[in-house]
Amino acid sequence: MTHQHDPSNPSAADCADFLERIVYFLDNELDEADCSAVRLHLDSCNPCLEKYDLQRTVKSVVARSCHEAAPDELRQRVLLQIRQVTVEIRETT
Repeated sequence: MTHQHDPSNPSAADCADFLERIVYFLDNELDEADCSAVRLHLDSCNPCLEKYDLQRTVKSVVARSCHEAAPDELRQRVLLQIRQVTVEIRETT
């Protein structure tokens, strides 16, 4: 008996495959055929759609956080620590 792929009733293996591809889908690293397959799967599989939404939200929060500048006081303390470490390294060499 052969297993036939039914897009309206995805198997656990189908979902595992699509969940692996979601990261690439979010980063626009899939070709158009794979993008279409992922979109079709997400349209018919609510659990995968929820996981996709979570991944997209996390990626958005991380991206937004990476654009924020550190407060000036923190930057100054970090620079001071870097200078101190540099001086200590030079003194030991």
